[in-house]
Amino acid sequence: MATVLLDLEVEIPLIRDLAEFRRWALSDGFPERGRIDYIAGRIEVDMSPEDFFTHGTLKTEIAAEVKDRVDELDLGHTLIAETRISSMPGDVSAEPDVVVITHEALDTGRARLVPKASGEPDRFAEVEGAADLIVEIVSDSSVKKDSQRLPPAYFAAGVREFWLIDARRRDLMFVIHARGDAGFVAAAKDAEGFQRSEVLQTSYLLERARHQRGHWIYRLHKK
Repeated sequence: MATVLLDLEVEIPLIRDLAEFRRWALSDGFPERGRIDYIAGRIEVDMSPEDFFTHGTLKTEIAAEVKDRVDELDLGHTLIAETRISSMPGDVSAEPDVVVITHEALDTGRARLVPKASGEPDRFAEVEGAADLIVEIVSDSSVKKDSQRLPPAYFAAGVREFWLIDARRRDLMFVIHARGDAGFVAAAKDAEGFQRSEVLQTSYLLERARHQRGHWIYRLHKK
């Protein structure tokens, strides 16, 4: 039986396992706001608003640059916020900040698009299987989830590459993780600080600077 971490604004039915959670997540009764994830028997509810300049604008920059690269190489699909990805081997169902699913993953069955309950053509509600790339941006309410609980779940799910970003502190953290023997391993940085993404076949450096209005602006460089 799942352990429920509950915000009182959300009513969660009895959930015994991932299969039941997925049925609920795809139903009309699933909440339309907030982020609700299932990770190794835990249902984690985060109703916190997204911070503009340590999360929202950063996610926009990352998603835009990743999508440009995916489109340039015709790799597949770039999906953002509220895209649910589920994996039985990983015992996880989550909504990452950015997800890349390649044509190769869909062609081989490593991942599949789950149709909406309505059955309408070309309408999908979930990705099942192993994403090629997942990006998580840490917020105040998701530190342990993003850095401790989700990485091993994503690894068990077969995710090829995991990016973890934290812009809340003085030092900007941006780490590209590749698959190792028993877990994700941080990519080495070159002399300029760039890290290699094997999925996107290029290297990246994330920088930020203060806008004249005082807030952070971000730039994801590639080479």
